[in-house]
Amino acid sequence: MASKALFIVVAFFATLVAPSMAKVHYVGGARGWTLNFDYQTWASGQEFHVGDDLVFRYPVGVHNVAKVNGTGFQTCTAPTDAAPLTSGYDVIRLAASGKKWYICSVGVHCAVGGMKLVIDVLPEGSAESPASAPAPSPVQWIPTRNAGRGLFGTFGKFVPRLGH
Repeated sequence: MASKALFIVVAFFATLVAPSMAKVHYVGGARGWTLNFDYQTWASGQEFHVGDDLVFRYPVGVHNVAKVNGTGFQTCTAPTDAAPLTSGYDVIRLAASGKKWYICSVGVHCAVGGMKLVIDVLPEGSAESPASAPAPSPVQWIPTRNAGRGLFGTFGKFVPRLGH
């Protein structure tokens, strides 16, 4: 019974200290992929890594998402050899580091409506500024008495106390 309780405790804490996993970035936040929104300001508050997903949400038939190069981004011109995404819920997995450019190629949505996004994708697991991450608080475990037979049986339960 004690080994089962220990396993549960170890498994629980392993989930707390597991490396950060891929993130899902909803382009434009609550506004989604729409006209007259500052996507560069939105992107400046995000950190994109290889393995993350970009999700473009918009009304079907109203907008689209075209992956372009730097020139296509500047001129709001989508490539003719690739069809844009049109599902209204387009998920793009960031597979490589570097700059990525996306536009809406419907009418003048990019040129006039500002529907264009450029991001810098960092390698998987890297951090742009590791010094800015706060140091983890030390955790001290205090055994307490348990009147009944709980998860830890008669060994009592453990209560976390942060700091010293």
